[in-house]
Amino acid sequence: MRNQLYSLLHVTPTITANIIKFCYICKKYLKTMGTITTGFAGLELKSPVIVGSSSKTASVSNLVEYEKAGAGAVVLKSLFEESITMEIAANDTDIHPEAYDYLAGYISEEVLSNYLTLIREAKKALSIPVIASIACHTDGKWEEFARRIEEAGADAIELNIMSLCTVRNYTPGSFEKMNADIVANVSGKVGIPVIAKIGSNLTNPVDLCDRLRAAGAKAVVLFNRFYPTDIDIDRMEFSTGNPFTSSADLSLPLRWAGIVSSAVPGLPLAVSGGVDSWKGVAKSILSGASAVEVASAIICEGASWITEANKGLENWQESKGFAAVSDYKGKLNAADPDNAEKLARTQFIKNFSQVH
Repeated sequence: MRNQLYSLLHVTPTITANIIKFCYICKKYLKTMGTITTGFAGLELKSPVIVGSSSKTASVSNLVEYEKAGAGAVVLKSLFEESITMEIAANDTDIHPEAYDYLAGYISEEVLSNYLTLIREAKKALSIPVIASIACHTDGKWEEFARRIEEAGADAIELNIMSLCTVRNYTPGSFEKMNADIVANVSGKVGIPVIAKIGSNLTNPVDLCDRLRAAGAKAVVLFNRFYPTDIDIDRMEFSTGNPFTSSADLSLPLRWAGIVSSAVPGLPLAVSGGVDSWKGVAKSILSGASAVEVASAIICEGASWITEANKGLENWQESKGFAAVSDYKGKLNAADPDNAEKLARTQFIKNFSQVH
């Protein structure tokens, strides 16, 4: 049989052995090169870097640049029901109620139609997943927008369910139930993956994430960022603070990704806020996230940031001997008792004598 093989290859045994050895070396080398592909919300991503929702993702030309730079997916600029309401109010004049209803319906449909056009154009131009994003404040609109978005061809939909609970006589659990109900209602109306993007103003993010998973969420993003309120002390009025995040903001989502990924296994997470380099991507995955959503760094540095982040992650991954993202995802989450102790720590027990 061996001689027949040699005759078929028309080479000598020595050359055949060298070919086999060469193939083995190539296979081993390719394995060590690894891959940074990942899965998130049932979507296959070529990179864990998802371009987060911002004004930049309302442009198809920008989206094309992001894909060329190596983005795993893009989240389109959010469709805010509040923006529609404000536009209707701006056009509100002293007109007949029936005329007002017509005007309100016209404006609402026009804004939604423009958003659906963005989805269709993005799907035509891109091969990576296109994730729509909505934020509503009235019952029924979440489901209505979601159905139309699915029909337009979006690969998934992100629900901006972050809000402030400012009720004095608060019933414990009602805030979490409201968010879970939104996800359940939308999940029951669409077939595409539903992603919940939550705020950090929670007593127990683990409980909410578990409720969201049970309600049908295919992934959760930790965390949405609050509008940065500031105060102008000269004019003595409110102003807008720094709209961009930095690495200093990464600590909170890292902590909760480490805790939630252990407590609610099987729920894909994305870290959002504070990822400003490839190191932030690596840290997020180590804590248990499957992906990251990045907006500030990309807005400030452009699409090239994505390329550099992917390259940095690939080099680090190879240097550590990891062949795939799955090899180290959650390596530092709370499943390990030592990690759990560090993630659960809330108080400083050492002074800052080394910090000057």
